[in-house]
Amino acid sequence: AGIKVIVALPGCVLPGDFKIEKAMKRGVESNGMICALMEIGLEEATPENHAKGIYVLDKDAPVGENAIKYMNREVTTYELDIHKHRNNDCYYHIGFAYEIGSIINRKVKLPKVDDYKEDTKDSVEKHIKLKVETEKCPYYSCKMVKNVKVGDSPEFIKKRLVDAGMRSINNVVDISNYVMLEFGQPLHFFDKDKLGDNILVREASDEEKIITLDGKERELSSKDIVITDGKKPVCIAGVMGGENTEVDEITKDILIESAIFDAVSIRNTAAKLDLRSEASIRYGKGLSYEYTKMALDRACSLLEKYAGGTVISGELVHDKTDKKPNIVSFKAKDVCDLLGLTISTEDMEKELDRLQFPYKLEKDVFVVEIPRRRLDIEANVNDIAEEIGRLYGYENLESTLPVVGDRRGVYVGDVAIRKAISRRLRALGINEVKTYTLVSPELANKFKYESKEQITLPNPMSVDKSVIRTTLIPSLLNTYEYNKARKVDNINIYEIAKTYDKEYNEDVKVAILMKGNYVTNKWQGLNVKTDFYTIKGVVCNLLDYLGLSSRITFEANKEVDDMHKGMCASIILDKDPIGIIGRINPSISKDDIYVCELSMTKLNVKTRSPKYKEGFKYPEITKDMAFIVDKNISCAEIVTAIRRNGGKFLQDIEVFDLYEGEKVEENKKSIAFSLTFNAPDRTLSDEEVMEVFNKIIQDITKRFNAELRDK
Repeated sequence: AGIKVIVALPGCVLPGDFKIEKAMKRGVESNGMICALMEIGLEEATPENHAKGIYVLDKDAPVGENAIKYMNREVTTYELDIHKHRNNDCYYHIGFAYEIGSIINRKVKLPKVDDYKEDTKDSVEKHIKLKVETEKCPYYSCKMVKNVKVGDSPEFIKKRLVDAGMRSINNVVDISNYVMLEFGQPLHFFDKDKLGDNILVREASDEEKIITLDGKERELSSKDIVITDGKKPVCIAGVMGGENTEVDEITKDILIESAIFDAVSIRNTAAKLDLRSEASIRYGKGLSYEYTKMALDRACSLLEKYAGGTVISGELVHDKTDKKPNIVSFKAKDVCDLLGLTISTEDMEKELDRLQFPYKLEKDVFVVEIPRRRLDIEANVNDIAEEIGRLYGYENLESTLPVVGDRRGVYVGDVAIRKAISRRLRALGINEVKTYTLVSPELANKFKYESKEQITLPNPMSVDKSVIRTTLIPSLLNTYEYNKARKVDNINIYEIAKTYDKEYNEDVKVAILMKGNYVTNKWQGLNVKTDFYTIKGVVCNLLDYLGLSSRITFEANKEVDDMHKGMCASIILDKDPIGIIGRINPSISKDDIYVCELSMTKLNVKTRSPKYKEGFKYPEITKDMAFIVDKNISCAEIVTAIRRNGGKFLQDIEVFDLYEGEKVEENKKSIAFSLTFNAPDRTLSDEEVMEVFNKIIQDITKRFNAELRDK
């Protein structure tokens, strides 16, 4: 009875679209609702009021007065959406005041920070020793305040904290939060009696533990920073204090910490411990050492005024910060060129004054010192141009068409050869596919023609996607099986993709798979069935297109288990193996499937530019020859020897017959060649051609112990 409370009358709409109406409650007529602060959209000011629920006003509160107005809550609160590149300077009130000041052209007035009296008969050096043993703490300072009286905060501090979304705890804790919101500098208050006589800042030990202020035990690692009493941790630096030095109702002496810690380290610690505090957010964005000192003095001033504390003289400081000024020099033209508009020198001076950036104008060069509060601005004209431009007004930018160069865009490097290969293979009727880089262990162990060890994922999503492939052939074979199951008979596909091995070597490969009819013409009844020479012809055409045909050879290869022993060859470029070609082993598939794989990385070699010459005007002369040679002698070896002896008149060599039968000895074979001769400036005589022709015969019969076949 007699208390004064906040009442919402019928017709009032509370937050959450809750409308108050007349009603009957347990047989009694209700003409309104007595409210707690949170029911009218205000946070509770103290834990006690929160526990009671209904908020009790002072006895002198005038009945009938607007409650919001009476409690001085009739203010406008701005909720900011801050872009990531402006996080550090707009994450505290003074920083944002500078931003508003630059927009409305007003100077910022900083609060007084050193208006306190020090007890010169005592000094902090007598009570504590400071030592920093980690490079992750470039700045650490502390002061000491004695005989504080823990109690309620003054109303203006409570109100401002509540408006900022924080709950009032007591005057000491509130002052710490208040200064943090003002300067963006988190502070930590230690109970000096619990702390002892030493502060040691170091990196934590692996598996070192601490119970934090939230009552939870945290396990640390050597990547974390801790504040210790010389032995045990009392605070996780930049994240949360320890329970063992917590300020409580009986605390008398306080040691105030104001420091800078490595931002990356704080972010990693907060993420690892899942402990995202107001302090860790600000430490993780980077701090200005100027405000670190000012925040310490501001806290001392407020503790003296509102907690009855006595600030003792002296300050312990560890300072390894870089105090080199951040200077940017530029001409007005540089900014205008970047922004695409014309701003006079006088207007630039006005914008720099609004930003409160100290500067000098020496002839036509601006020399600007970037304040420490703007850690987002680097020492280059680009950032300065952005600041000047946004204040001058983006609406002043003139719309212009982009300047387009007259040079034709071309692909270069790996992209150029990849595009060339794709273009040629598609022209040859081969379709491109894309498959997963991750394959099953079963597929990964097939077609291992190279000595490469595979990478197996430690935590795969599934067994089918657990190994990083070193070859593309198994993936194409998997695609073939998928299409075969859907009644697709003629399959000609290729893929260009990267492969990797356990040594983290990266190789771009081109793989081709062909099966069925390469050409089908129902009208003419024409079907060209794919065989070894079909896919070899595709590969040769591709290599000729790349300008590499004269440097490529094929060598029989019987070492690959998953390939047909009699239809498999290694592809050699300048004596360096670059791939494999052949038929799939019938033990894997009974279908006639032919595959090829090339290293595009090795194909990306220098080639001569193609030379063009006038077509032949004079008749050509064709001569045929056939040799009986040992079966182990390849056709390619004989062709190379013929070309070596053919000279400038030999224009073309074609193999038109291979015979092994009754008229040829066992372990022998007959190969027939058609040779074309021509000259660009005259008709060749039979004598000239026969001279070269006989020279070729003599070299082949001698080199390969061959017999010229006359029948």
